[in-house]
Amino acid sequence: MLSARSLLVRGMLVGLAAGVVAFLFASVFGEGPVGQAIDVEAAHAAAHTHTHAGGGEHELVSRTVQSTIGLATATVVYGVALGGLFALAFAVAYGRIGRFGARATAALVGLGGFVTVAFVPSLKYPANPPATGNPDTLGQRTGLFFLMIVIAVAVGLLAISFGRWLYPRWGGWNATILAAVAFTVVIAVVQLALPTVSEVPDGFPALVLWNFRLASLGTQLVTWATLGLLFGALTERQLRVRSVFTPAA
Repeated sequence: MLSARSLLVRGMLVGLAAGVVAFLFASVFGEGPVGQAIDVEAAHAAAHTHTHAGGGEHELVSRTVQSTIGLATATVVYGVALGGLFALAFAVAYGRIGRFGARATAALVGLGGFVTVAFVPSLKYPANPPATGNPDTLGQRTGLFFLMIVIAVAVGLLAISFGRWLYPRWGGWNATILAAVAFTVVIAVVQLALPTVSEVPDGFPALVLWNFRLASLGTQLVTWATLGLLFGALTERQLRVRSVFTPAA
């Protein structure tokens, strides 16, 4: 048996590694679109400034700090917290979603987490770079995004239960397909029902917007992939070592 404490500690350590990987990915693929978006915002502001002849407001935190220490801190803290939650989800799922080993279970939890926490919400409320958001609707957008996460996770859990209910009658393959179709249909209906928030200004470069959203989703993907693969490998190794040193009854 695996103790909850050991799983939690391992999850947080793996989350630390996932945060570092996410930082490296975001630095390589995300900072470019962010810088381009800021340049667009600066050019737009300069074009509409008529009364101030220079000397704008100074940044509270420089872009250099934001893109290095700030980004690293955010991804690492997020990774550690997510790793702890991942470990708890693994503890609940292990042995309950099928005859899967530790590595396969962790991979499935990682896949499910990415789909419900990152991919599905981003389909309805994708990430936007600087210069595209309205501060007055920040609370609304944040609330809707987290609402979409809660709904996606809940529907995902219901789809798993639905698949398990179908399994004895339809077999594993058919049950999985039917559960996935049910999940997709329900999520599609929910996303059509929820309000749309579109605040990208006219004339904003489409390529910059696309690259930013792709980099944002990619950062989530590498985070969840690192969690699923590394956590599963370490947990399976621990189980293998424990079985070797545990005397037979």
